[in-house]
Amino acid sequence: LCSAFYCPDVSKTELLYHLLCRCVLPEAAGGLEVDVVFVDTDYSLDMLHLVSILDSKLSAADEAALRSCLSRLLFVHCYSSSQLLLTLHFLETTLSSRPALALILIDSISAFYWVDRCEGGASYTKQEEKLSRCAELLGRLLRDYRITVFATCHAIRRPGVPSSSSDSERSYLCRSWQRLVTHRLLCSRQEPGDNMASWSSSFCVTEAGVEFLSEENKCAARQ
Repeated sequence: LCSAFYCPDVSKTELLYHLLCRCVLPEAAGGLEVDVVFVDTDYSLDMLHLVSILDSKLSAADEAALRSCLSRLLFVHCYSSSQLLLTLHFLETTLSSRPALALILIDSISAFYWVDRCEGGASYTKQEEKLSRCAELLGRLLRDYRITVFATCHAIRRPGVPSSSSDSERSYLCRSWQRLVTHRLLCSRQEPGDNMASWSSSFCVTEAGVEFLSEENKCAARQ
């Protein structure tokens, strides 16, 4: 499973925080108790905020339980597509030595899009070369180790198209990445009067997690 979050107006990193916490929390606290790799390319990771979310989900102020949760996390910062590619190569070894590792989070996969385009010059092949290699390596990890990958992607809003429309986002990343993704989730801020042409669900992100809104709560949220 490889899912992509397209998030133009909402906190994509906050969504990943709660997904991460759900995975590393012990089963007794409603978690999955598995290991997670968080690849931070946007340098948006707020460790104190993440710890506060974990602490709020534990039944008691148990420092040992909190340390146990954090021991299931592996954080990596990447500042270029080349370093992201090297990180994914490193993860092959990590997956072999940590069988409990079940999830890779990438925030975001599109962080180096413009840099790669600039470095690639007029050649589309050169522009997409590094991300294509990353996608191919991720595909091998998905196939060989049966893991799950969630990646955020900066959405590009096209003029004249409502942000809530499913047509507002056309994937601009390389074809290798597009073929890899099995699920896409477009997150946007709903404006009053928006007419959803396709299936949609409204939610808000709080410190307690992702809360899906009923029709009554939607009206209250708009006010």
